[in-house]
Amino acid sequence: MCGIVGLQLRAEAHRQRLGELIGAMLGQVRDRGPDSAGVALYGDASLCRPGWAAVSVLAGDAPASDLAGALRRLLPGLAVDVTAVAEVRVVTAAASPAELAAAVAAALPAAPLLGSGTDLAVLKGVGDPLDLARSFALDGRAGFQAVGHTRMATESAVTVAHSHPFCVPPGLCLVHNGSFANHETIRRQLMADGITFDTDNDSEVAARFIGACLERGDDLEKALRRVCETFDGFYTLLATTPTEFAVVRDAIACKPALIAEGPGWVAMASEYRALSGLPGIAEARVFEPAPEEVYLWSV
Repeated sequence: MCGIVGLQLRAEAHRQRLGELIGAMLGQVRDRGPDSAGVALYGDASLCRPGWAAVSVLAGDAPASDLAGALRRLLPGLAVDVTAVAEVRVVTAAASPAELAAAVAAALPAAPLLGSGTDLAVLKGVGDPLDLARSFALDGRAGFQAVGHTRMATESAVTVAHSHPFCVPPGLCLVHNGSFANHETIRRQLMADGITFDTDNDSEVAARFIGACLERGDDLEKALRRVCETFDGFYTLLATTPTEFAVVRDAIACKPALIAEGPGWVAMASEYRALSGLPGIAEARVFEPAPEEVYLWSV
């Protein structure tokens, strides 16, 4: 059992409150996943300058200034910023996400990369979701879109790397409630195609499968339809890109999910209580997504 929350702010009015709103939603699904938690934030200028690439890396207590210096030597002539958020370092630069990720991996070869993209910060940790939300300073974060997850581990280790969101390839983020029965078979197929993995988590298999579909030319809706055709199991998925917010459930739809369309926003959560504090929720259209139906909104 895990908790999923997500929010896309299509109107400007509430974008300064994105972190506050997603943090409150995360707290309402805290008891669904007490092991670890994570959020992905799109468009928070305090963590990433607009239009810059960002890489989030689990760096422990590594000083941000030391990492910034190492990266400036690896990327001569480029401006580089590093922001410390709990054990995560959000590295940003006027470079491509791939170029920046390669430099971060060279500077911190043993540190797990948590995600990359443009205008995207990924914050994850092990422990109580409310404590983590405070350590991420979510109340002060802004942006236009966010996803969050609270994890109760059932099939792999409780580590930061195993926690959600899984953000691969650049810009794509996935959170998952449920389990896949055939993920090892799909993992082997993806590895045969040259795709590498960071964990043995079944959700990472889904994220990399979706990423492979996108890289072959599928749009996000088609990629999620392919998940339904390929994966066996019980699942609710929330997938996001810098321009899209999408939800899909398995054929039986036994994992809880609700969607709300409000004035200038769309949200998704595992339980209604996580939606109840959103502005204008009394006027929102709230509904349960149907089995194997892809619901997608664009910014």
